[in-house]
Amino acid sequence: MNMKLRYRLFLRRKSVYYAFDDTTKTFTSLKTKDKAEANRLLMAMNEAGKQPAMNLGLARVYLRHSDPMVTTRTWQNVLDEIIGLKTGPTQVRWKSAAKDKAFAPILSRVLIETQAEHLLAVLRTGTVSTNAFLRKVHNFAVDMNWLPATVIPRRQWPAIHYKEKRAITFEEKIIDAEVNPERKTLYQLCWHLGASQGDIASLKGGDVDWTDNTVSFRRKKTDVPVLVHLGGEALNLFKDLPGEGPLFPYLSRVRAGDRATEFASRCRQLGIGGVTLHSYRYSWAERAKVVGMPERFAQEALGHNSKAVHRAYARRALMKIPSLEDYEQRTAVKIKSAA
Repeated sequence: MNMKLRYRLFLRRKSVYYAFDDTTKTFTSLKTKDKAEANRLLMAMNEAGKQPAMNLGLARVYLRHSDPMVTTRTWQNVLDEIIGLKTGPTQVRWKSAAKDKAFAPILSRVLIETQAEHLLAVLRTGTVSTNAFLRKVHNFAVDMNWLPATVIPRRQWPAIHYKEKRAITFEEKIIDAEVNPERKTLYQLCWHLGASQGDIASLKGGDVDWTDNTVSFRRKKTDVPVLVHLGGEALNLFKDLPGEGPLFPYLSRVRAGDRATEFASRCRQLGIGGVTLHSYRYSWAERAKVVGMPERFAQEALGHNSKAVHRAYARRALMKIPSLEDYEQRTAVKIKSAA
């Protein structure tokens, strides 16, 4: 006795053939107007439904001819490839992410044998960082054609909800409370320059141009060149630092995490919460916005590649918008002065 077939052939609008699923009562376009081809596709769909295990084996046979590693490539292999392509601080972050215990259940799993449930289990046990990095790993595998299709559709990934970030305010006397001279100067330059703690800690005497009163460096994260004009207070800070070699002999050698830990310890002593060393960048961006610095200048000073990133940094800044009357009066004064 013949088993009832799950899919039936339909010819719908524009002469395109569709497969009707008797189980879900939905239509799926076969994207062809050729009846013979449509019948072959329909037969394959029905066969796949009747013998899923055997069809997986057949798929492996076909895929092996185009990619010899398709039956052995695991998620650990994908992570290793990504880490190998990264350099500098980005590679360090990926190596740290690869140690996430939430990834352990899938690291030895073959990519083409991975179901959505496997990745969702990782997301349930992981953190916000797990979600962010697993997306990148999954998308990398898809882009490299190591996965025949997405395991979790883009719209079905759980939303990433980062912790609220805020700027350090002038009233929070973290700098004044720091007793270590080298760390205190680092925090002061973070306040004045808005650069990341890693970029400032790596500065050398040759980066300061005393003729033009500027400091220049390349951002470690993006390799974007940055040239900042120094105000009087920042210049005085540089005058007290070594003229050659690393400006921060100790802090330039320690890990970024160690510098962050020392800063967090100082904040706990002061009862200040919700900030990190990176918060000095938010402070700089907000201060620049409040005083009306042109966005293109602030963007260059922070080393941002896009306006969207810079606006995210300055989103909390409160602007006191002058009235139109004030602008009209200023224009009238300029016209009289010119006359």
